[in-house]
Amino acid sequence: MESLESFFSGWSLFGAAPIPYEHITQLSATAPNIIAWAVPVMLLLTALEMGFSYWHDHGHYDKHETIGSTFVGIGNLIISAAIKIAMIYVMVAVYNFIPWRMELQWWTLLPCYVIYDLCSYWAHRISHESRFFWATHVVHHTAEHYNLTVSYRLSWIQYIKIIFFVPVMLVGFHPIIFFVTNQFATLFQFMQHTEYVRRLHPWLEYIFATPSNHRVHHGSQEQYIDKNYGATFIFWDRIFGTYEPEDEQVIYGITTNIDNKANPLHINFHEVKDMIEDVRQAKSLREKWFYIFGSPVQVMNLKKKREQVEPVAVEA
Repeated sequence: MESLESFFSGWSLFGAAPIPYEHITQLSATAPNIIAWAVPVMLLLTALEMGFSYWHDHGHYDKHETIGSTFVGIGNLIISAAIKIAMIYVMVAVYNFIPWRMELQWWTLLPCYVIYDLCSYWAHRISHESRFFWATHVVHHTAEHYNLTVSYRLSWIQYIKIIFFVPVMLVGFHPIIFFVTNQFATLFQFMQHTEYVRRLHPWLEYIFATPSNHRVHHGSQEQYIDKNYGATFIFWDRIFGTYEPEDEQVIYGITTNIDNKANPLHINFHEVKDMIEDVRQAKSLREKWFYIFGSPVQVMNLKKKREQVEPVAVEA
């Protein structure tokens, strides 16, 4: 490790010194909190969209869903602030472990953002293909109306998916670069959640996850399910075969929509509750494993099939 340290210390970009752990509090205080600065603008844009929808009777907002989205978003902000130091500790630990640490150079935001977005694609895709991670993501898909408040619907337990972004850290980006990249990526996704931006110029639609491309991702029709995972760049979906253009009108929500649309606890944990119940009733270890890590679509199909073949109780 020391020889590698010496090798990379001769590079102007990769010669950064480790960050002392006693400086983490200071690092946290100096890292720009872009989300906090953006919240007033996000709230203003949401209020304008909501007012426009009601004024023109477009029906893009539902009272109970809006309440649920708001409380889910508030809870997420509180959790994010509470674990901020712990997240920075993880970033610093990885940064100090590798010998090719990059200096704090703001231009490194660009390569970091591209690599981060690639990891985001796979984190997002796995969150749809594995029920365990679907339980940390389904929150975002429970709204049956598509508007800016849907961007507030971020699971309170989504932070376990940081494991998918360790490869970004291992490249050697400075923790502040990683922290800022994460915030910019989150803000980009805010503007995707609207009906009022239709299709953009073809080359923008080809490269970026535009509102049109992301509306497809929130569709519950068979042709739209598990499509368009890209967070900022939609070309990942084109490369990996998960792209679908917006064709027919999107029907939002999940295949079995929730009833309690205003309760943030139900919105966040209904899938976890169902998963635990399925595991409890499973008859073998293999079946338990399937109910935890199997494809959500396959789990749903199996449960429907079993419901159809179960004998109906007849009163004596």
